[in-house]
Amino acid sequence: MFQTYDVRGGADQGRKALPLIRAQLEQLGLDGLFVPHEDEWQNEYLPDCAERLAWATGFTGSAGAAIILRDKAYLFSDGRYTQQALSQTAPELFEQRDLVDQGPAVWLKAEAPAGAKIGYDPRLVPPDALARLKESAAQAGVELVAVGVNPIDQAWQDRPAEPSAEIVPHPETFSGESSASKRSRIGEKLSGDGIEASILTSPAALAWLFNIRGKDVTRTPLALGSAILNKDGTAQLFVKPEKVTPELRGFLGNEVSISAEPDFVEALKQTKGKRVLVDPSLSSAHVFDVLHAAGAQVVRGQDPTILPRSLKNAVEIAGSKRAHARDGVALANFLHWFDQEAPKGKLTEIDVCKAIEGFRIATGALQDLSFDSISGAGPNGAFPHYRVTVESNRKIDQNNLFLLDSGGQYLDGTTDVTRTVAVGTPSEEMKDRFTRVLKGHIALSRVRFPKGTTGSALDALARMSLWEGGFDYDHGTGHGVGSYLGVHEGPHRIAKVPNHVALEPGMIVSNEPGFYKIDGYGIRTENLQYVTPASPIEGGERPMLGFETLTLAPIDRRLIVVEMLTEAERVWLNHYHAKVLAEIGPRVEADVRAWLEAATAPL
Repeated sequence: MFQTYDVRGGADQGRKALPLIRAQLEQLGLDGLFVPHEDEWQNEYLPDCAERLAWATGFTGSAGAAIILRDKAYLFSDGRYTQQALSQTAPELFEQRDLVDQGPAVWLKAEAPAGAKIGYDPRLVPPDALARLKESAAQAGVELVAVGVNPIDQAWQDRPAEPSAEIVPHPETFSGESSASKRSRIGEKLSGDGIEASILTSPAALAWLFNIRGKDVTRTPLALGSAILNKDGTAQLFVKPEKVTPELRGFLGNEVSISAEPDFVEALKQTKGKRVLVDPSLSSAHVFDVLHAAGAQVVRGQDPTILPRSLKNAVEIAGSKRAHARDGVALANFLHWFDQEAPKGKLTEIDVCKAIEGFRIATGALQDLSFDSISGAGPNGAFPHYRVTVESNRKIDQNNLFLLDSGGQYLDGTTDVTRTVAVGTPSEEMKDRFTRVLKGHIALSRVRFPKGTTGSALDALARMSLWEGGFDYDHGTGHGVGSYLGVHEGPHRIAKVPNHVALEPGMIVSNEPGFYKIDGYGIRTENLQYVTPASPIEGGERPMLGFETLTLAPIDRRLIVVEMLTEAERVWLNHYHAKVLAEIGPRVEADVRAWLEAATAPL
């Protein structure tokens, strides 16, 4: 099993850590320390050795920051984690602040003691974020001081070792394009833009560009490291030597030199006079500092691998379809099992997590989960990012809803699917809200749109039925998904927040509207789908794009108010369910197939 259910963090962790951190501050002559959640590579999921914010505070959310002074401490978290932050930190030690409206820059300007020296680790802070902090600090008469060694790393005596798993090749049978081809075409783009080299510090960029995968980060098959890609397509890869095998060297060939991680900084120092491209959202202030000191001509711009990585080629799309069909078998087996066991009243949220993971493992192809499963019974389903622990574990209520958001990492694709199912007899209110969410999901599945359309232009379609009832949800509607990479991948997305990246063929994106009733239940229906040229519209003047659904799992018919659906919506759902049955039915046992036939019967 991949997932654990232990209680992470907690108030006692902060009580233990703060005195140790403050002792380090005293030695350094600092009055405070800025602690971001991010690590050196700006990962979404962090290796254990980089969980500095969690170690210092006890807060384990995936977004946040802290400022620790000699006599006070402040924790910043966003709306997703307000209750979690309160429950995981000691109230006598930490004052809570909103990360969005009252973030560290706002705090520095409004509350920081004048004359204070506050340390920060330049390896963990992107340059633009640091510039905002410095501007606020200057207005408050505060000095931000870069530290050579992070005080937390000094105080953390039992800090886990840095990961050192071997890097493995990801062959063309899955990637669809050689590393040499990728490096050549991106190098040509750099050359055309007058750029001599691109500095790459995102592990996802390395994974895609070099066709490599690793196990340094949980839930995402990444190898931590950095690289320099030259305009002629040659490259330098900087990783820990113990990660490198003879197979890897042979796979990468002579055009890629491999060096130890510490050599990366030395290589940056050799860029005097060169025009080098660096992404300020992915590379740390430390990288920019070294480049500027070396006399490089730093060009700020987007990591050149991000957009190509999002445009899945034919091999990657075919692989994703195989992965989703395989995952669909696991989901059918699970949903059949759940329908048998849940009415008995004994299942818990952890039981469900173990079951869905077990069915995925039974495929024989699961490499990891794509994220910790969100298994929410009743009121726990109302928290979109809920993670069950042995303390929060809840029995699955009768006559209520159960929400499961889960996914798998397979060599040929990454999956992410959410289904909300009825346990017992759902209320009319539950069915109404479920149907509104479904109508939004169908609208975003059926839409046709012209080239150049962004996800933010489509977001309202998924919310329209909810809005008509006076409802909404506070998360985005869709995120990009990688090919045996991150379950959350840019640069495209579907959300209220403006996004300037147009949707293009080959992009995989989730479709996940929801409804959440605090202290009641949660509803979310999520499929993955990819952008594809749409069939011509009769009488139309412009070619259109559309979506093809990848996920194959029945949507609970017991929760649908059929009268609320239009004829076109019923046709879509019946067609989708027919596809699920045709694809999955022949691959499951007879009892599961019989259940699946009933679950996918036409409305």
